[in-house]
Amino acid sequence: MSESGERRPYVVFGYGSLIFKPPPHVIAQHPGFLKGYVRRFAQKSHDHRGTPESPGRVVTLVHTEDWDAFSGSDPFPDDDVVWGVAYTIDPTYESEVRDYLDYREKDGYTLEQLDIWGIADGREQVVFHNCYVGHNTNPSFIGSEPIEQLSRKIWESVGPSGPNKEYLYHLAEAVRQLAPESHDSHLFALETRCRELDAEKGVSSVAGHPEIEGTRPLQPE
Repeated sequence: MSESGERRPYVVFGYGSLIFKPPPHVIAQHPGFLKGYVRRFAQKSHDHRGTPESPGRVVTLVHTEDWDAFSGSDPFPDDDVVWGVAYTIDPTYESEVRDYLDYREKDGYTLEQLDIWGIADGREQVVFHNCYVGHNTNPSFIGSEPIEQLSRKIWESVGPSGPNKEYLYHLAEAVRQLAPESHDSHLFALETRCRELDAEKGVSSVAGHPEIEGTRPLQPE
């Protein structure tokens, strides 16, 4: 509830697969960004982009200060803005979408309220929203890995939702399309290395990208 007693709309911020594979029943969406966080492939994926025996890697949000505390070797120390998409959900389907996202993000993610920033009328403004965050205390959190090691893990991993590298390629392309200012050095470096591995191994990179649309039901990522 807001201070006036009105019910706030249910708004979800997507910074990973939700950017290119939105939740169902979206009635509005707009690009935005978080301040003071990094997006890193620091979460094991046992259920979507890997298997319990050989988990892949997917992104999570980590507060910059927390990341710096145990990842001093990270070669991208100044990436403290994370671009994504804020989705407003049709109130009629709020409960259904909450259940859908709780299942989709079940592997180590926790729902929190954070501030998302957007630009309107030439100035920054804050919209309160919900965001699934993988805390560094959850069992699926893997932390920082060297770019070469991480790239190879992503390149070779496959799960029920498809190749891990497909997730990476779709995410990198989607982030580029968000806004002229949207950038992610860590994400783009991984994409470059995985495409180099494609070329070295003589295999095709994932072709095509799904449309970014938020009005159709989707299977969990």
